[in-house]
Amino acid sequence: MSSITTDHGILHYEVFGRGRPVILLHGWLGSWGLWQETMEYLGQYYRTYALDFWGFGESGRKLDTYKVKDFVALVDQFMDKLGIVSAPLVGHSMGGTVSLLVALRYPERVQKVTVVGSPIKGSSLAFPLKLAGYPLVANFLFTFFGAFRSVMKVASRFISRDPRFPDIMDRDLSSLTLKSFLVSIASLHRTDLRPELHQLNIPVMGMYGDRDNIVSPREWKTLSDSYPQTRTARFKNAGHFIMLDEPHDFMNTLKSFLDEPRPEVP
Repeated sequence: MSSITTDHGILHYEVFGRGRPVILLHGWLGSWGLWQETMEYLGQYYRTYALDFWGFGESGRKLDTYKVKDFVALVDQFMDKLGIVSAPLVGHSMGGTVSLLVALRYPERVQKVTVVGSPIKGSSLAFPLKLAGYPLVANFLFTFFGAFRSVMKVASRFISRDPRFPDIMDRDLSSLTLKSFLVSIASLHRTDLRPELHQLNIPVMGMYGDRDNIVSPREWKTLSDSYPQTRTARFKNAGHFIMLDEPHDFMNTLKSFLDEPRPEVP
């Protein structure tokens, strides 16, 4: 286990492999642990980092910095502390939204971006996730948090077909606080990247599962319409967690994209 001290507390990360760096960012309610198999695979070819956002996993959670824009600053601080000048970013769900924002705010930091089931516009979130961003709903869920975890353990079987996923979800839920739960999803719901994506000048890949019931699977088109240079990979038998539902195809597709040299900018 590795960690650094940032302006807003401890940031936990894991690293595996040697070579050029690649940074993996998890989604809402997640942690670095969702990337373990991906790291083992990519670590044969790249030095692969996976972070826990503030308020998630094993990173600090006694703060107020749980908005999407705060996670953008977190990635910049992480790269600065570890001396990573620039790298490809791979983000799942909220982590993909953060990745694109890092590329927009700190273009010198990002060589290319892969988003996995990520919302480009916050309105594409499933209705229960939108509700979770309201204080009354979030407070109710945390008042009866044991029951909420039990319900989520059952519901998780309909989110990913990986038999390990209910336990993965329960583990990551156990590390949350009310504030990190509420502020992050409310912020994501209000985010809309469409007006800015034309400013990008890097390779982008959007990976979307046709059976996604967390973020609209049509977001591949939103991304492509907003940034026509986007390459799209769709997985007809995967849901929101493509890396768990179709790991072999996911990792091969991801590595092929990472391996491609970045085209020269005229």
